[in-house]
Amino acid sequence: MLPTDGFMCFPGQTWEKVLSKVKKAVVFMDDRCSESLHWNGGAALLFEAGARNIKQFSSFEAGGQNEPKAVFVVSTVLKGRTADIIKDIISLSHFQYCVVFTTVPHSIHLLANNVTTELEGNPVFEQFEEKLCEWMGDMNYTAEVMHVPVVFAPLTQQLHLLPAFSDLFPLLEVDLEAINEKRPEKRRFGSLMDVDMHSLPPELQIQIKSLASALNALFEFISTREESYSVGPISRLIAGELASHPQAKNRRKSAPNKASIVFIDRSLDLTGAVGHHGDNLVEKILSVLPQLPGHVTDVQVDMLELTHLKQTAEGILAPGCLAQNQSATARLLWETMLVAKQKEAVMEVRRQLVEAASKENLPIKMSLGRVTAEQLCSYVQLFRDSWGALESHSGVLQLGLAAAQALRHPALPRWDACLAFERLLLQALGDSDLAEVLKQLLPLIKSSESGTGSGSGDLSVDDLLVLLVYVYSMAQEACPGGPEEEKRIEKVENELIGALTLRLTQQTTLSPLLQEITGISGPVELTVKHAHSALENVFETLRGVSHARDHLKHFNSVYTASDGAHQATYRPLLKQVLEEIFHPDRRECPDVEHMSGGLTDLLKTGFSMFMKVTRPHPSDHPLLFLFLVGGVTPSELRLIREVVSNHKSGTQVLVMSTRLLRPSDVPHLLFSADRLKPDIGV
Repeated sequence: MLPTDGFMCFPGQTWEKVLSKVKKAVVFMDDRCSESLHWNGGAALLFEAGARNIKQFSSFEAGGQNEPKAVFVVSTVLKGRTADIIKDIISLSHFQYCVVFTTVPHSIHLLANNVTTELEGNPVFEQFEEKLCEWMGDMNYTAEVMHVPVVFAPLTQQLHLLPAFSDLFPLLEVDLEAINEKRPEKRRFGSLMDVDMHSLPPELQIQIKSLASALNALFEFISTREESYSVGPISRLIAGELASHPQAKNRRKSAPNKASIVFIDRSLDLTGAVGHHGDNLVEKILSVLPQLPGHVTDVQVDMLELTHLKQTAEGILAPGCLAQNQSATARLLWETMLVAKQKEAVMEVRRQLVEAASKENLPIKMSLGRVTAEQLCSYVQLFRDSWGALESHSGVLQLGLAAAQALRHPALPRWDACLAFERLLLQALGDSDLAEVLKQLLPLIKSSESGTGSGSGDLSVDDLLVLLVYVYSMAQEACPGGPEEEKRIEKVENELIGALTLRLTQQTTLSPLLQEITGISGPVELTVKHAHSALENVFETLRGVSHARDHLKHFNSVYTASDGAHQATYRPLLKQVLEEIFHPDRRECPDVEHMSGGLTDLLKTGFSMFMKVTRPHPSDHPLLFLFLVGGVTPSELRLIREVVSNHKSGTQVLVMSTRLLRPSDVPHLLFSADRLKPDIGV
């Protein structure tokens, strides 16, 4: 099997072990594993394998009187909260046979229990099996505990997400301060690049080691020896962990295939993550349609157009979604929507709907010219009177409805408004200093003070935070300033904090993001003091964002200033890294750091000081994995494809990431997620 085929098969393969155990069982699954299953074939897989029921992993669920077997699938460590929930479910049920699958390997369970030595067998899992029998009420009942890496969600043949790590995000300056606070004065780190694995909180160590272990399982399955490279501090730790993974050493000796894997920190380029310049249909679908409950990526598609129900019929219609694993046609359409420009994607949606209607001999009225949401809906509605046709083409119909609902969504004008402001700010960054650029945001904050920012063109506080990230992520190279300039910036920042505080305290409702940032659920409890202090923290984080590339020598700028003839432009860091990797001269780049896996690599590096030794380079092998730590956007997937085809290098590039980003995800990951202590279920 080719490594590329193996890459596509592996996520489904990881579920085989679970499927072999679910016959006649009630399955309890946490959200992260459910999301992985969703992109691997969904609940149908479990039911086809004989499962009786699937329930949420929650203390409020239980098995029925006549359901003696349970299977638990969790993405967390089997202690603390996770163990409590399993105990609660078992106590309320009548199980005699329990199987627990965790995506966290046994070696990491030892670390979570502060055991540093390697022990024979799986003692932590064996102890947990005893506890399960105890909770079931009879030590003769059957209990099994095992590890399965069901963390991969194959969105396309070239892209896998890892939902279990969706909140893993590169560290920022504020996190460095938190790490240093706990260290003696003389042993404090000067920069994030100096931070080592042992100085991180145990929760983050567990996350990173679990991720390295999952990637090792993938490389083992595709029989590949990988060379690890990194760009950025957290990527360096992950790449180092993978390079020194204990089980990887044997694999590397015998693996017939070779590949490079380059880890890149998302925090090094947040301009691309929050920008609205992508010209991509899926970015808009993800941004305006409501998320599927418990999911990080997929959205709810309203299926009303496929029925004759009235608009008021709420709650009786299950939503559609973007994950279409059953039909090859729908899968290809989804891949096109994900990477094509919006115009091409919308035309392809129309073409597929017309083709499906023609196959079913439905009375379709052909129309050329611009594709509209109304036109797409009218094509979809043709299917509602033919159950057979609806069933055969349900995947294409759901994607068609998603496109139509996004195109006519009332929040779409706000997307265009954000794009217009970003373009203005991009040019302003070159023409004036940061203080002046930030001043331009003041009227935006004040103009919407009277309303709630819900009007079509008005910007909400969430939108304003996205714009602030956009500015700060380019501020350092666009407007380098001295101490005088810093005082002026501080003055304007205080004005912005004041205006935003006023705006916050006037809100009639708080968005989920604002609730997370302030820690308060309703505007009634929000005091001026509380809002002001929350916003001060936001600006402290933003200042760290502006210094994220300070340690880079080559990729230290994503901004090209105007030269009079051309406007100022944004230069994606990802594009710069790929162009450097595929450069015909195979130049050595100090920012792409090779993580050596053993003594031979160290010796090579040492000898290269005295004699000519070719050092490893990411373009050495026919297969290159890119792993974006912190998320990737749909338009970046297109960019990767374009750069690779322009360079005609013959290298195949496969992408992995922790999540598919919408602009609104970034403020959550920056201002409200606890990057140092991710939730590991303890």
